[in-house]
Amino acid sequence: MSHEGIATRSVMRSVAFLGASALAVSVLAGCSDPDPAGKPLAGQDIAPAARAEIADGGTLHWAVDAVPETLNTFQSDADTTTTRIAQATLPSMFRFDAAGRPERNPAYLESAKVVETEPKQVVLYKLDQQAVWSDGREIGAADFAAQWRALSGKDSAYWTARNAGYDRIEKIQRGDNDLEVRVTFGQPYADWRSLFSPLYPKEVMGTPDAFNDGARRKLKVSAGPFVVKQIDRKAGEVLLTRNPRWWGERAKLNEIVLRAVPRDERAAALAAGDLDLAEVDPAAAKRIALAAPPRPQSPSAGGSATPLMGPERRRLTPAQKRDKARFRGFEVRKSLEPAYTQLALNGGEGPLADERVRRGVARALDREKLAKLVLSPLGLPAEPVGSHLALSGQAAYADNSGAIGGQDTAEAQALLADAGWVPGGPVEERKKGEKAAGSEADKPKKGAGSEKSGKKAEKDSEKESGKKGDKDSEKESGKKDSAKDSEGGDDGAYIVGEDNKADDEGEHLAQDGKQYGSKQLQQGGVPGAYAPQGTAAPAGAAVRPLAKDGKALTLRFVVPQGEGSQSLRTVADRIGIMLERVGIRTEITKVSDESYFKDHIASGQYDLALYSWPTSAYPATDARPIYAKPVPAADGSLNVEQNYTRVGTDQVDQLFDQAIATLDESESRSLIRKADSRIWAAAGSIPLYQRPQLTAARTNIANAGAFGFGTPLYEDMGFLKKGSGAPAPSSQG
Repeated sequence: MSHEGIATRSVMRSVAFLGASALAVSVLAGCSDPDPAGKPLAGQDIAPAARAEIADGGTLHWAVDAVPETLNTFQSDADTTTTRIAQATLPSMFRFDAAGRPERNPAYLESAKVVETEPKQVVLYKLDQQAVWSDGREIGAADFAAQWRALSGKDSAYWTARNAGYDRIEKIQRGDNDLEVRVTFGQPYADWRSLFSPLYPKEVMGTPDAFNDGARRKLKVSAGPFVVKQIDRKAGEVLLTRNPRWWGERAKLNEIVLRAVPRDERAAALAAGDLDLAEVDPAAAKRIALAAPPRPQSPSAGGSATPLMGPERRRLTPAQKRDKARFRGFEVRKSLEPAYTQLALNGGEGPLADERVRRGVARALDREKLAKLVLSPLGLPAEPVGSHLALSGQAAYADNSGAIGGQDTAEAQALLADAGWVPGGPVEERKKGEKAAGSEADKPKKGAGSEKSGKKAEKDSEKESGKKGDKDSEKESGKKDSAKDSEGGDDGAYIVGEDNKADDEGEHLAQDGKQYGSKQLQQGGVPGAYAPQGTAAPAGAAVRPLAKDGKALTLRFVVPQGEGSQSLRTVADRIGIMLERVGIRTEITKVSDESYFKDHIASGQYDLALYSWPTSAYPATDARPIYAKPVPAADGSLNVEQNYTRVGTDQVDQLFDQAIATLDESESRSLIRKADSRIWAAAGSIPLYQRPQLTAARTNIANAGAFGFGTPLYEDMGFLKKGSGAPAPSSQG
């Protein structure tokens, strides 16, 4: 999984927690439905077209965040562009379908299955007889074995970022012929399909030097529909060209140019004709959508093909009319990413170390309202996420949020009161500059900075897609960032609930997007009558702050201050208002985007934060580092892996262990769902909503756009032939 996590769990147990366990059991009992995984909330939106309708040739200019530092996806500084290049140029034994489930890649595999379980698990791969590397050598057992040895973790000379699954392999052998590869596992491994995707040639994996340095800047040997022709770091471009030795369907495009363009510059680059395809933020998407007339719903887009909510077309401003002309020939294709935004609660110390307080925070949130705030303006399904480990449509998904319960002000206040936080208690006024109770994250922590945070969050996940458009569009909108209105500037901290500003409950559009990282919050407070302890406050009413031992319950909400974080600032503002209604104050502290994860999330310098995690088809493998119980390291530091909330339990660890070692797929899914219920009950993080995916594309580009869960098919992308009927892209309002 991508970058975001959870952390140590409080050892405190309460009646409330025991009640949650009972709830978890009832939720799991409800998982007896035929398929609790359901369907994806939004399908792919890629303007599908048959290959016969696509012209041969052409160059696709596709925006990326950066030219990658490495072409080796198994190194720690690999990024999303590294993955994109690997998908186009390297073998993957399995790829993902539109529901995010692994399927055999027929270009490389005739079959792959478990052929023995006793005494050891054996998987037999039968390779396509035409599958060859770009130098003409057959893909075979030697490549599989070299990758296993490099990633097994047994040789520290290989600078690998991950070895999950490869460390369970005992040996790799040639089968009955050169096209068969037998992989024997020393320990059972349920997620064996995750391995060898991508597969690198033995020339890359064969020696530490080749692994560490050889594949960073070039791929001399590859085996996909495209090859890496050139990397121009000065120009910020990666050139992919057709692979002449590709044995599958010939790529329709001659070339793909991956061009590094900052997100806030993409609208201008599209208008100038420098890009054909680019993920964009919601503000840019609304501008671009003006140029595309409403179309019928795309069969591939499912529920995503509803109009973007934007200006009334019959009453466009001069700037909007200019946008309509500038973006003629483009449209916005949209779906939901295989990733979700969550509220992280740092349980390492302070008030949130008490599970009852974390659960009280969770019960104060109206997750449905937050999902609507972000997704409804984009015409996307606004459903709260019900699992930490999968999303609707993925095999392991089940809505286990009942393990903690929905929004309930009275229950939230009861949980907080049980933890000793009561309304109207004596509060010692803080002097200016003094830290709030619950803001221990501000103070130097023992061992802080020495904690091992595991893998870093990807940069693109820390950058949100709510960046501003061109200046003329900004003038046209005339809307201010509500965060600035409430913060009174770009720096410093403020307390939600201290200024008693009225709140309109959210007609300020949240423009969520590409961030795996926390977002900024806005303040607001609403005056109202005080509610007695344990009773729900009327809607829109403020309550007296909760206090304990003379200290108000104030939680430090750390948010990045970058321009691209404005959408989560809106989300965080709403969360602050929801918490205020149960008596919890939030102190908003803005930090630089660059230091957000490294200096605050990974090191535990926060109480509350918003950031996102991508989900995986292999949660038993990929999610474990995010939810594993932190353990002391030999040097005295705390090894949190990716568990940045520091909330974990032995039971969750055991369920992951059982799920990964169970070859019965149904049983493994059941164990994953049980683990998710326990994660919900521990309340280290609260999933909120699936992230939107908005892609601007020329209307004559087919088989590309918002891919959702699915793996792109690079050989099928291209430009429609002149005179071909346009494929059915998403409807744009």
